[in-house]
Amino acid sequence: MIRHLATVLGPEHRGELRRYFSWLAAYAVLEGVAMAFLVPVLRAVFDGDTSGALRHLAVLAVLVVATCAARYQQAMRGFALAVVTLTTLHDRLGDHLVRLPLGWFTSEKVGRVARSATTGTFTVTNVFAHLLTPVVSGVLTPATVVLAMLVLDPRLGLVLVCCAPLLYATHRWSASWIGRSEHQRESADALAGNRVVEFARAQQTLRAFGRDREGYAPLEAAVEERGTAGGRMLAETMPRLLANGLAVQLCFAALVATGVTLALHDAVEPAALVALLALAARFVGPLSEAAGMSGMLRMAGNDLGRLAALLDEPPLPDTAARAALDKPGEIVFDKVTFGYEDGDPVLRDVSLRVPARTMTAVVGASGAGKTTLVRLIARFFDTDAGAVRVGGADVRGMPVEQLMTQLSLVQQDVYLFDDTLEGNIRVGRPDATDEEVREAARIAGVDEIVQRLPDGSATRVGEGGAALSGGERQRVSVARAVLKRAPVVLLDEATAALDPENEKYVQQALRTLMRDSTLLVIAHQLSTVVAADQILVLDQGRIGERGTHEELLAADGLYARFWERRRRSRGWRLVPDGTAEVTR
Repeated sequence: MIRHLATVLGPEHRGELRRYFSWLAAYAVLEGVAMAFLVPVLRAVFDGDTSGALRHLAVLAVLVVATCAARYQQAMRGFALAVVTLTTLHDRLGDHLVRLPLGWFTSEKVGRVARSATTGTFTVTNVFAHLLTPVVSGVLTPATVVLAMLVLDPRLGLVLVCCAPLLYATHRWSASWIGRSEHQRESADALAGNRVVEFARAQQTLRAFGRDREGYAPLEAAVEERGTAGGRMLAETMPRLLANGLAVQLCFAALVATGVTLALHDAVEPAALVALLALAARFVGPLSEAAGMSGMLRMAGNDLGRLAALLDEPPLPDTAARAALDKPGEIVFDKVTFGYEDGDPVLRDVSLRVPARTMTAVVGASGAGKTTLVRLIARFFDTDAGAVRVGGADVRGMPVEQLMTQLSLVQQDVYLFDDTLEGNIRVGRPDATDEEVREAARIAGVDEIVQRLPDGSATRVGEGGAALSGGERQRVSVARAVLKRAPVVLLDEATAALDPENEKYVQQALRTLMRDSTLLVIAHQLSTVVAADQILVLDQGRIGERGTHEELLAADGLYARFWERRRRSRGWRLVPDGTAEVTR
């Protein structure tokens, strides 16, 4: 846990963390020493030694004051670290996330980030404010008492030493079970949360198929599993916490039985025994509290571990030195091999060149590696072998900021922010003039959308662009690319699902982009493919064919078969008997 706390706080606060633990340890040890001094005080009282009792009381008073001072110091330092967590952890998470590879952000990992940013932050502050003090003092204070008991009466001290393995084994057993139960409950909570979001987002589809009243089976199953996991955790946790407390009480009972036996055989004076048992009673209190808090600490440790694992995710290697770009707009793949984690290579020894200010279309079957090409250019991931160069420089050798200034990315799934239409276009280049924004909107056909909206370009489009259709959102995305004026524009199936009207506007924008930018287009629309200066056919992770439309048709290979399938599919229509026929 200490290592996780150091990771969460960051290297700049590790000195404060060490000082906090030093004061916490000092407080726990001083508390144990102060408890031990109860024995000579009580002995002097029972013996009627007033002066001796006063001397021991004076020492005890000094120890109590020192203990209070140490307690105050560690408490203030703990609260200070909690405040540091509240004020800096979200910033640290944000700074770390922007350095991770874009390909890291799957839906499951994004959900983990959301949970860590909320419950994780609360956990860290709770550890410093409430959990660590009773647990650490519940271990160090009794340990100090045991050492004192060995000095004051070795026989009773040995009883406590012999009890230590039982206490440790019981704690380990209960804590491990509680940790596993909490992990299962957290996984069930995460799944249920994801299913709720999925249910909300899929309302259009669910209602279209009449699933709004009958319920959504995956959500119901996830909620049921969450309840089962919570009940199982409670059922498994309580008996183990009780076992911890029982082990502590058994140790105290053994100590009392040993002391009484010694007193009955005149091996220890009754007054001394009373004093020693009073000390042992103080041994039981902190230990019982630590046993009760151990389960909560283990659950907090799981949260801390998940948060630390997030901060330990390796960032995308970056450099501060800007690379020299001697071939603006050119894209080169040099013997590139790449595979996703725990999978076979998706691209195998791929070499290609996209000249500046040209349009290259990439076609191929699903899973051939088309989208992976785009992701490697944008450095969502780094290659396993070979190099990807943009503008003449290896993408791994230029700062991420410099690389992003070279690229515009237009994807099939467009996300618009809950902002005005103009604000969403300005994402492409925030410092653009109003005239430049209007011109980009005109080129992408967004000006036609503006005329239909109640507040024109000042109309808010809603979260995700909900106020616009899919084709209209795509036009806004293309307008961003036009406004950015990047040397390279990557289009990943950007026209695949467009109706004829929206496709017309997008095609018009592509022709404008070709004047100043290099276009790499993953496309299935025949009009887009035919317009390309170069066509690459991917086949099982390799370049199967390359050339112009006419050259590839003449070769009568993979591309020719692709072209024929696409041409035939455009001629399909339904006839009254429910079958399909192909029109020529």
